[in-house]
Amino acid sequence: MTTIIKNATIVTGNNGRTVLYDSAIAIDGDRIVAIGPTPEVTAAHPAAEQIEGSGKAVFPGLVNCHTHLLATNDRGILEDLGFPTTLKFPASARSMLSQEERQVMATLGVLEAIRSGTTCLLEVQAEVADYAEHLEKTGMRMVLADSVNDVDESAGPSGSSSARMDQGLQRCADLIDGWHGKGDGRISCFVAPHAPETVSPDLLRRSREMAESYDVGYTIHLSQSPNEIESVMRARGVPPTHYLFANDFLGPRLVLAHCRYVNSAEVALLGQAGCGVSNNAAIAARRGAAAPVKELLAAGCGMGMGTDNMAEDMVEVMRAGLFLERVRRNDQMDPQPEDVLEWASRGGAQILGLGQETGSLEVGKKADLFMINMMRPHLVPTLRIVSGFVHNGQASDVQAVMVDGNWLMRDSKVLTIDEEDIVRQAEQVGHDVWRRLLRKYPNVPFPVSLPPEGG
Repeated sequence: MTTIIKNATIVTGNNGRTVLYDSAIAIDGDRIVAIGPTPEVTAAHPAAEQIEGSGKAVFPGLVNCHTHLLATNDRGILEDLGFPTTLKFPASARSMLSQEERQVMATLGVLEAIRSGTTCLLEVQAEVADYAEHLEKTGMRMVLADSVNDVDESAGPSGSSSARMDQGLQRCADLIDGWHGKGDGRISCFVAPHAPETVSPDLLRRSREMAESYDVGYTIHLSQSPNEIESVMRARGVPPTHYLFANDFLGPRLVLAHCRYVNSAEVALLGQAGCGVSNNAAIAARRGAAAPVKELLAAGCGMGMGTDNMAEDMVEVMRAGLFLERVRRNDQMDPQPEDVLEWASRGGAQILGLGQETGSLEVGKKADLFMINMMRPHLVPTLRIVSGFVHNGQASDVQAVMVDGNWLMRDSKVLTIDEEDIVRQAEQVGHDVWRRLLRKYPNVPFPVSLPPEGG
């Protein structure tokens, strides 16, 4: 059945950044079949379900190019304790989640993502297959990547483990074999060696070879902290980007997360290789850092955006990306909101290898979109809705989300997740896991006073 959203403002996100007013978008199955003036679209599809869009704006779905859904467990704590964390626990709270608890916290992250207009995300996590089925059921478009490492930093380069590498790469292969193309094509997979300081040259080369043999993308953290740079320089004698380059890891299928501290030579290498970059601006700002976005773009990199840890709100990420880049460059006008929306939608889809299918509202593409209520005190007058939404929008403005032509949220109600139940469970899990960590390591200093148990 065809569905039409009519009399709406349509932010197409196409190459021309076209915005259409008093217009309609028609969806048949999982595809967009028409966009144009409301009378023309409705006349061409007289039997369609018609949804009134007056006072509404329809945007291309946001694409989160780098996240760790299980980090929802660490909200309110790890944002303020540095990276790497200044906590001295031998293990992380996140590592103590049971399989069932992992499923709950991952679903909580998807719930927040849907509510902020996200239609696609790249989830990077060791043993992500543990909760892949739960992710698929949410209806979200997903790229799943099993995080792999084989180096014990404390032991230096000699601390690499071939057994650990083989086990990790086998998990990657099993994930791709089991999940790539599932969910009517909504689920795809990447290979994900963890970071330059935790992977050997052999793992870098084998990861890229695996990605190319499966015809999928691959991803890695890069230049996310001074600690990483110092570690790689000490172990390999070169900066992290040069280490990747020397081991033939850079390429157009690669999505790099962060790139906060890359120098001009590294930027040039990344651009020449045509790498994609996930600019995780909100978490970068929390950690007092910023990726050189304009320089990476000028060098030839593709640009997407991501949330990384503790949050899944891509509306916040867009605004942080705008503000952070203007502050970094001391520029009052560059980037523009339209630039940031492009990075968070079409740009992200392109670096994930999904640009032909999603990322903009164009005839023939997948029906991945979200709709906002423009008639909000912080958004009117709606003279330039992209600017208004990027500067002032809130996740709560999002009223409906569609992926593959199916509503994940409509009239502000999430349809694919039992929101009340997941929020209730996640609240309990978060408290339980952090208390579990403190009980296991009672002598480790912890600068946070948790709420009383049962309080």
